[in-house]
Amino acid sequence: MGPTASGKSALALELAKKQPSVIINADSAQVYADLQVLSARPDEQEMGGVDHRLYGYIDGAETCSAARWANDAKTEIAAAHEQERLPILVGGTGLYVRTLLNGIAPIPEIDATVRTQVRQMDIADAYTALEEEDPASAQRLNARDSSRVMRALEVVRSSGKTMGHWHAHMAGGIADEINLHPLVLLPPRIWLYERCDRRFQNMLDNGAKEEVTALLKRDLSDDCPIMRAIGVPEISAWLDGEINLEEAKTRAMAATRQYAKRQYTWFRNQCPDDWPRF
Repeated sequence: MGPTASGKSALALELAKKQPSVIINADSAQVYADLQVLSARPDEQEMGGVDHRLYGYIDGAETCSAARWANDAKTEIAAAHEQERLPILVGGTGLYVRTLLNGIAPIPEIDATVRTQVRQMDIADAYTALEEEDPASAQRLNARDSSRVMRALEVVRSSGKTMGHWHAHMAGGIADEINLHPLVLLPPRIWLYERCDRRFQNMLDNGAKEEVTALLKRDLSDDCPIMRAIGVPEISAWLDGEINLEEAKTRAMAATRQYAKRQYTWFRNQCPDDWPRF
């Protein structure tokens, strides 16, 4: 796990060739069938004859949540164990891995009226209300983080219980049922960012433009997560004539570096202290 795709994949293949194994994807972009190039999803040759699961198995019109992926991963892990094969999870989406291991908070469905009322609030007013109704969440969250502030407020108003209550009742995790051998890859940042730039140029050279063109022809809603994947907005703007190719490259490379930085910080700070870092 960690912010370098090629390093994780290469290490997983090395491990898989030492004993019967199956490699299971834990990257939120590589689940989508429409994103072969822009997600750097391994092709048949890169899979090296090793069984790979949960890669490109979801249509771009659908949304893959952490809960959905965790359920699918549980199924694949159980199947691997049944076949006496080692399941190797590979990917940089920390929320997916955490949900699989620790479970999810069993928050009831939000009342539609409450959701509408909260989402119509100004963020400053929503944060002030959260300070009164769920002070622990207000202290934990950034006052300008509208999505998380409003989520916490709608949860307490709809369910009558705070986010802290629900997080204390996490359910469905498999951490206590498996022998976990984690490894977090944290390469030197200068090396990593240079790879980020080369990565996007390589994608352009290998069909990223054609991939986005095909995606746009599907006329999917802007709310679909796949439409926000790094490279899709930038190449779309280039194809629409809003910016030139160099600007598209500049924006996509910057977005890739920023994402890698966030991943780096997340894995360094959010993973348990006893997880090895390399």
